[in-house]
Amino acid sequence: MASVSKTNPYVISFGRIPSHYIERSLIIDEILDSINSDIIQSQAYKITGIRGTGKTVTLSAIERKLRDDKNWIVIGVKPESNILEDIIGNIYNDVPYLSSFFKTSLNLSKFGIGVNIEHVNPVTSLDSALKKILVELNRLGKRLLITIDEVKNTPYVRDFIQEFQILIRQDLPIFLIIAGLYNDVADLENADHLTFFLRAEKYEMKPLNLTMIRKDYMNTLRVSFDVADQMALLTNGYAFAYQALGKYMWDLKAKEITEDVLVHFDEALSEKVYQKIWSELTPKERWFLSFIVQKDQMPVSELLEITGQKKNQFSKPRDVLKKKGIIDTSTRGVVSVRLPRFKEFAESQKDME
Repeated sequence: MASVSKTNPYVISFGRIPSHYIERSLIIDEILDSINSDIIQSQAYKITGIRGTGKTVTLSAIERKLRDDKNWIVIGVKPESNILEDIIGNIYNDVPYLSSFFKTSLNLSKFGIGVNIEHVNPVTSLDSALKKILVELNRLGKRLLITIDEVKNTPYVRDFIQEFQILIRQDLPIFLIIAGLYNDVADLENADHLTFFLRAEKYEMKPLNLTMIRKDYMNTLRVSFDVADQMALLTNGYAFAYQALGKYMWDLKAKEITEDVLVHFDEALSEKVYQKIWSELTPKERWFLSFIVQKDQMPVSELLEITGQKKNQFSKPRDVLKKKGIIDTSTRGVVSVRLPRFKEFAESQKDME
């Protein structure tokens, strides 16, 4: 059995990578195998899911593995920044083996990068500068990965994706992985002139394996099999819930799920995730949810009967709730909530409203 650390290994702060987590090995390995292949099948990948499903952790795991590979340059950029400028600036400052190339072949002084090079005309556009860099990387047998976390449909992102499409048509060694919420990724997929991006490989952050969660709780918290099993079921495989429940069991030194643990657990879910999700729903979507949460699984026919609505009146809210990752519609004619203890949260919101 694993030894117990003195520091709580579970983390609920967004943006901070936990030292202790269940890795999405299948997604990570599939993307790494694909982009490291001699025969390239795809150069763009999308990781999507609801808040708290581990998108950032998974993206960071891929970045770390490739940064340890001398054949890769990995650059993370922000969706609100000038992406092309950030990429070129990072390569200029952080890739030593390209220093001589920049000094002799690429004059970036027009963009405030580096110094003016005599006898080398300044490049007139960032697009052409990136292409020259990629041609050199291709000659050296290197590859460039660009990552965008919390992607948004911004002008910079749209412009970069269009340029990216041109570059890969020229067989240049550039790859892209973005991570974002369902709606944000969908906005980009449906944007004008980005049809290529719609076809890019997409990975949805599905629930964690409950057996792995149970095993982790047993080893880390040293709780019994039955308690670990109850805990795993309580998380419903939701990555944030797995971290939050583990954190408060650890903090409170609990060996079973107590009322005190549940109070802290519900508060974390509410303040860190659910309130934001709730605020982005329309009154109609919230209203339907207030009925759906009453059962673990609810037949659509029963939902329509108790709400007095017709099928076409539920179709739009159903699609929105599905795309946001709140409900599961994988079983034909049945809907269920994917998020743990969302019933308790929805009822508290109803009381407040």
